[in-house]
Amino acid sequence: MPVTLTAPRGLSRLRPPLSALVADVLRGEGRRLGEVGIVLAGDELLRQLNRDWRGIDRATDVISFAYDELEPDAVARPVTGDLLVSLDRMRDQARRYRVSPGAELARLVTHGTLHLCGHDHARPGERRRMRSREAAVLRTWRARVRALDRALATRLASRRRGTRRGGR
Repeated sequence: MPVTLTAPRGLSRLRPPLSALVADVLRGEGRRLGEVGIVLAGDELLRQLNRDWRGIDRATDVISFAYDELEPDAVARPVTGDLLVSLDRMRDQARRYRVSPGAELARLVTHGTLHLCGHDHARPGERRRMRSREAAVLRTWRARVRALDRALATRLASRRRGTRRGGR
């Protein structure tokens, strides 16, 4: 399976639309899909990874690990790597940016996938290029963002019901 998803219980329905999103981003970059793992987690894990790998002791919204980026022929190879997304940051940023959770999740996965392709945003020109690519993908993804929103809403509704019944 080229795209795998590790997520909290109740979010497995996100795998098909997220897989399609990763494939669309790679196709737009002229790249082929290898194996990409997507992990949806909380701030705690992403803070630990950010501290361990980047020396920054705070949570972040998405971290990507490309497994072939340093190879001389990386552009010719299928893209392989892992994307880790903080569901906590996703929810907070969706509220802050006044977008749906599905739209913010799509933006974060798109952003991480662009990193897997070798894009960066350390300089203003690079940042503009990444934002432009993100926006282009998301414009064509409106219907699939609704699928992400439905899956996320189902999960949130079941969590609320479980809480009222004395569950988590």
